[in-house]
Amino acid sequence: MSERWTANDVWALAPDVSSRKAATKIAHPDSWPRLGWRPAGPDTDAPGGATAVWGECKGSGAKHYQVAVHLIGPGTPAYRCSCPSRKIPCKHVLALLVLWTEDVAVEDTGPDWLDEWLNQRAARAAAAKPAPQKTTKTSTDPDAVARRARQREQRVADGVVELDTWLIDQVSAGLATNRRDSTQRDGMAARLVDAQAGRLAHQLRSLNHVASEDDWPDRLLTEYALLHLLCVSYQRSDTLPAPLRATVRARIGFPLPEPEETVRDHWDVLGRCDFTADQVRGRRIWLRGQATGRTALLLSFAPKGRALDTPARVGTLLDAELAFYPAENRAVIATRYSEQRADTPRGGSIADALADAARALAADPWRDTWPVVLTDVTCVRGDVFWLTDSSGDALPLLRQDTKFGWQIFSVSGGHPVTVVAEWTPDGLRPLAVWDHRKHPILPA
Repeated sequence: MSERWTANDVWALAPDVSSRKAATKIAHPDSWPRLGWRPAGPDTDAPGGATAVWGECKGSGAKHYQVAVHLIGPGTPAYRCSCPSRKIPCKHVLALLVLWTEDVAVEDTGPDWLDEWLNQRAARAAAAKPAPQKTTKTSTDPDAVARRARQREQRVADGVVELDTWLIDQVSAGLATNRRDSTQRDGMAARLVDAQAGRLAHQLRSLNHVASEDDWPDRLLTEYALLHLLCVSYQRSDTLPAPLRATVRARIGFPLPEPEETVRDHWDVLGRCDFTADQVRGRRIWLRGQATGRTALLLSFAPKGRALDTPARVGTLLDAELAFYPAENRAVIATRYSEQRADTPRGGSIADALADAARALAADPWRDTWPVVLTDVTCVRGDVFWLTDSSGDALPLLRQDTKFGWQIFSVSGGHPVTVVAEWTPDGLRPLAVWDHRKHPILPA
């Protein structure tokens, strides 16, 4: 990329909070006897930009750690560090990138070890070939494939019927009987895993935290009702419109079909949200097309200790073709043409945001997140932080986002600002706020 990264872009690469804290401690020039960046050549996608950032960081021993980041080319960003850490990227890489964003690094082609590493990467890229396709009978025999598909459909159908019966029994017996005892929910979830309905199992396990909330009866009954609706929808999937049928199957746990539609637009990269899903970490990145008005979700996962993929940076305008899956607004970048800094994204009032969220729920009743862009809203403090607009409408921020609420409060200074947030049934999860310089500020 031809444009300098921001600190937000760097911290998005951190594999965990401890790596970020450790990087902050060494992100100052005194820890780096040598520090520089190598300019990109005229034949690259970003002439005049940096093709690599490098440095040598003081460690506990006499020998300095050799640290480098390759920024332009296939498989970038790529990281190198001679420290023994198994985290990717490690604290030294994060600190190096932070110093680069702060203009501490100077233009310098770098030492011999940087040449050696970049040459090795170039050689591997040139030698890389697509893996040969396996042609075993089990993977290509149409009869075998059809038989396995029928077997899974039957297992899932049996699991859905069992879950629906279980839900009716729970409501009939009274919600208080298993409020704090998760044994029954966990047992039912395990049977759903055996039935190859893994996403249904995850949804059921996620209800264990509801028992500790003040409004647990309403919440638990609502979640049970949504699961019942999903069960009934799957059992009647043949009567549903194709997009809704694809959504139901995805919510059950079937893999998404291949993308069916490609859309080119200039996409505002609105915000990102990191979350935990079972034993892995996930990242949602929301985009919205300026011409089409279409919303897209880029979703990625990574095991703990590994950096999450960041295919688009918040606050940029991405000229690209997105390939859309037939459900859940999921998409992948099919062709990237350019990426540049964007102005403040266009939004609307709170009423506009709620109407947009209502349309998303009509298409997918099980959706619990949707991006909204609120223009000229003021952050006020009450029992929680609230965003209000000139019409007097207001929406609360989630209680767990109090820290970012203070950030919005301080950035705005009581004046209207633009906020990107995820709508949820419990309130707004703020993702970014644009200050007077039209720069996005993300949660610290």
